[in-house]
Amino acid sequence: RMLTRTPSVVAQVFLILSVALVIAIAVIQINRQQILSPGLKYGIVLDAGSSRTTVYVYEWPAEKENDTGVVSQTFQCNVKGPGISSYESNPGALAKPIDDCLNKVKERIPAHLHKNTSVYLGATAGMRLLRLQNETAANEVLASIQSYFRAQPFEFRGAQIITGPEEGVYGWITANYLMGNFLEKNLWRTWVHPYRKETMGALDLGGASTQISFIPEDSEENFNSTLQVRLYGYNYNVYTHSFQCYGRDEAEKRLLALLFQKSNSSFNVDNPCYPQHYSTALTMKYFSGSLCTQSLRPANYSPNQTVNFHGTGDPDLCQEMVSLLFNSTACTDREDCPFNGIHQPKVKGNFVAFSGFYYTINALNLSGHFSLADFNSTMWLFCSQSWTQLQFTLPEVEEIYARSYCFSANFIYYLLVHSYNFDAESWPQIHFQKEVGNSSIAWSLGYMLSLTNMIPAEGKLIQLPLKPSLFAGLLVILTSTALLCLLFLVYLCIGSHNRKNISRVEHVFIPE
Repeated sequence: RMLTRTPSVVAQVFLILSVALVIAIAVIQINRQQILSPGLKYGIVLDAGSSRTTVYVYEWPAEKENDTGVVSQTFQCNVKGPGISSYESNPGALAKPIDDCLNKVKERIPAHLHKNTSVYLGATAGMRLLRLQNETAANEVLASIQSYFRAQPFEFRGAQIITGPEEGVYGWITANYLMGNFLEKNLWRTWVHPYRKETMGALDLGGASTQISFIPEDSEENFNSTLQVRLYGYNYNVYTHSFQCYGRDEAEKRLLALLFQKSNSSFNVDNPCYPQHYSTALTMKYFSGSLCTQSLRPANYSPNQTVNFHGTGDPDLCQEMVSLLFNSTACTDREDCPFNGIHQPKVKGNFVAFSGFYYTINALNLSGHFSLADFNSTMWLFCSQSWTQLQFTLPEVEEIYARSYCFSANFIYYLLVHSYNFDAESWPQIHFQKEVGNSSIAWSLGYMLSLTNMIPAEGKLIQLPLKPSLFAGLLVILTSTALLCLLFLVYLCIGSHNRKNISRVEHVFIPE
């Protein structure tokens, strides 16, 4: 009996130990595993605007949220000189100013990631105008940029001229992303979609075009200018429209051409939007050489002829002249048609106004959001200043910008109130902003966010205490040992039961 009991005890001990070890190894393997991030990815976007080019560096975790990278801006560099469309006669000169910025970018991104870092160049309204005016020159500018980037260590994804609607919707994406309307972190520090959070509209004022983008009240209504955007697993129907030649710079050129036309081609012209006692000499090519001013070009057009403009600082007359830049005759008796015959749904909700909108409001010493009455009174006082007073008010601002802020303010007023139909009630819903945190509000971030949908996510790297092969081997050995012990115990149990039955039978048949 002792001999039988000993194997049973040994088997039970081995069975308990095997089960305990399987549980212990599994718990350690699960609880002590380390999740390693596959690291950061980088992207570079060159915003090639009509007046200048800006280089942005973005980074995001290699693992993504619902197929879209959580992107943040880490560096910004303004390329010296004018926009790339200004290099139409000498495309080769583009390399030097871009190279200065790109050398700084190379220092910001780890060298071993250079070859896997994508570079995109998006050109906006300035190049759209050049392509319409001289397609060959536009293609040569883009070819020069492509040739330059092929010699760089980064992965160049191409230089393209983006459309006005694309520029508008990318700006809308940027604004809402930075405001936290697509993603937010919950109590457990994980990214989630905000519950029932409203998106914001976006107002962008560039040098050659302006864009308005928002989700209308009836987002299901089929507007010609509605685009569907998918981000973080959700669809958005965004109304967006871009008005070519209604950027700040091109609009001012149209004003100067109009003033020259009304002066009966006199080479001394009064400008009510320039400050009092300010004078400047501009060539006819400067204000009449653009495609946007072609209809106002005089019969005696001579590109190098100089015209003297004298500021009169007249706020009322300035606004009257600015109103002539907007064609409202195509929209008679139609509330949904602001100007130029374009159908637009009624503005709804909060808006963020950036780029040229922000810089003008900042020059007027206004910030954030404020009433329409405050804007009007501030604009009137600003436009009544002499050039001497204005130089004292804006000591560090370049002359070319300082002289034009009165025009810009009147243009913004007419665009927002008489064209987009903001009124005294809805005006305070416009937030004039340049950036959120360290990220600029510009179409380039929205562009990068959209492009990350095409970059495959990397899975999380999991570091385990035991190598998978060793872990599997131990599980097989210990599980086999436990099963063998269990089978042996069952065998002993059955054998013991049979012996008891035989003993009972023998006891019955023993003679008295």
